Amino acid sequence: MPKSRIRKKADFTPPPEKTATAIKLGSRGWVAPLMLAFFIVGLAWIVLFYVTQGSLPVDALGNWNIVVGFGFIAGGFVVSTQWK
Repeated sequence: MPKSRIRKKADFTPPPEKTATAIKLGSRGWVAPLMLAFFIVGLAWIVLFYVTQGSLPVDALGNWNIVVGFGFIAGGFVVSTQWK
């Protein structure tokens, strides 16, 4: 039986080194502070409404103060879609 040919293995070449890329906030640096501000204002609005038993922040709105607070929180979520 004939002897099989021996294949030569190629020399090992290591993969190229990966270079770290810097994360640039660019013009979107305003997104995170504004998003957090909306969340905090909305939460504070609702908490203030419950703690003062409806007399603050705006007495004339009555229970609509809850909707305003959730509106601020929803605004925070809308702004968060711009974060890259």
